[in-house]
Amino acid sequence: MKLKKNIKLSISCDGGGASGKTTGAKLISKKYKLNFLSSGLLYRYASYLLIKYTPKRKISFLKKKFSKIHYNDIESVNLQTESINSLVSIIAKQKKIRAILKKYQIDFAKKYNKVCIEGRDISYAILPDADVKFFFVCNLEMAAKRRWKEMKKFQKEITLTKVKKSLKIRNFNDKNRKHNPLKKVADAVLIRTDILSKKEMTAKMSKEINKKLLLRYGRIYKAR
Repeated sequence: MKLKKNIKLSISCDGGGASGKTTGAKLISKKYKLNFLSSGLLYRYASYLLIKYTPKRKISFLKKKFSKIHYNDIESVNLQTESINSLVSIIAKQKKIRAILKKYQIDFAKKYNKVCIEGRDISYAILPDADVKFFFVCNLEMAAKRRWKEMKKFQKEITLTKVKKSLKIRNFNDKNRKHNPLKKVADAVLIRTDILSKKEMTAKMSKEINKKLLLRYGRIYKAR
């Protein structure tokens, strides 16, 4: 689907770990040719940098790194490790680190007319005026199996029990942290990925996006 250059479209996708938000955001980004960004990947990359370089001054170090990093560089690194999993929920609570990554995301959104950003606080902290907001939910059992299959590609010895425990702790911490907790905003469309197939999920998301395009531009852009 090709949208005209002058058309603006911003999509936010929030949800807990392995809730399907990344998959949904990527599918929609591909369909509507949106510039995609995963905030979770930013936090994982920040964790990766801190583990690799162990800087004495973490904030100034991360500021410098994220002032010049390109998102494609982040995607090329393996960020699915147990050490990163342990650190990411800790740094996600830290206000100064959140400010650095928030600036990166806002700058990214300003750079493009068509964006889709996924994370945990996008709908109210990064894109409060997003054209369409989605909130993803999935039961713990299914979410843990998804994450386990993903992590087994890099860690053969990882167990489902360990992944499930880690996921449960991460989601609890995200929902209860002081700064920018995980929550559903009132105008976000709920996406239940434990009861929807990928095709059904994409169809539901597309329906909401097409309604916005129709309302704003008077037409829906068909796939070419």
